[in-house]
Amino acid sequence: MEEQQGLQLGGYPDWMSSLPEQLLDVLLWNLAIPGSHDSMSFCLDVSSPVLRSEPCLLRVIDRLFPCWTRPCLYRWATTQQAVLTDQCELGIRYLDLRIARKPAAGSKLFFAHGIYTLMTVKEALEELTTWLDAHPKEIVIISCSHFELLNDEDHAHLVEFIVTLFGKKLCSSQDTPTLRSCWSRGQQVIISYDNQQMVMQHPELWTGIPYWYADSPDPKKVIAYLEDQKHRGRPAGFYVSGLNLTEDAPYILLHPLQNMRKMTMRALSLLLGWVSEQRPGREAGGVNILCCDFVGISQFCSLVIGLNYKLLGGAGTLLAHPVCRMP
Repeated sequence: MEEQQGLQLGGYPDWMSSLPEQLLDVLLWNLAIPGSHDSMSFCLDVSSPVLRSEPCLLRVIDRLFPCWTRPCLYRWATTQQAVLTDQCELGIRYLDLRIARKPAAGSKLFFAHGIYTLMTVKEALEELTTWLDAHPKEIVIISCSHFELLNDEDHAHLVEFIVTLFGKKLCSSQDTPTLRSCWSRGQQVIISYDNQQMVMQHPELWTGIPYWYADSPDPKKVIAYLEDQKHRGRPAGFYVSGLNLTEDAPYILLHPLQNMRKMTMRALSLLLGWVSEQRPGREAGGVNILCCDFVGISQFCSLVIGLNYKLLGGAGTLLAHPVCRMP
């Protein structure tokens, strides 16, 4: 436990600005970037209803036995423990934000994973802006997706809020971003928005980023799936390799006292071993964004950031470079 707490407190808050000069002109989709899967699941509301997009079986049981289903779902749907700014302090630079309209919550938008969050979109993004102001050379990729129950008016208001909040920090989809080019323009935020109509209307938004996702509880199957995808060739731009595990609704309901953290902990050794063997870059097998659950309980960020040094011909271990030491 002490070791895990130490990992949560340590991190790489300025790792992008500390990369070697040779990497500053590499396209961002050719760098290795650590990301968090379901980034806002640290603040799920155990009293909220199950999402309408969840399996019918789960929703039916929730109507009959909410005092049982919601705490159970809370344990399995919680995939992160740290707030967004703490995730950024750890080194996370890709945030997976799944946005939803919560019933009976008026015009406020929240996040969701199985159930809804306590924190609103406005609160989370404003907190992130404060962190970005304190770290002017760090660039964060924000993926907005799912949009549970959002209508056209909700999308319009959300995009207006995003564009106003981040302002000149936004990197346009018309740009070809490298660290150096973003720094020269004061850009710190790339918004991936998984609604093509809004993307066509707003050049500040990027199209949805492909997320390679195995949909399996078995880490060996996750790795096999990612390897198969790599052999098919990587996308031309940003893309995500998801290391996250998944259980189906019947398993969750039959194991109410287990949780996602325990399942993730059992799989981490195998998953992180695979990460350490990867290499970023434009080649067919080059990784870009790698996403994981519970990003603060392992050396995940260290391993992913360290992959970038392989582009210099080195061994790729971050801890060998004094510019990014683990405290």
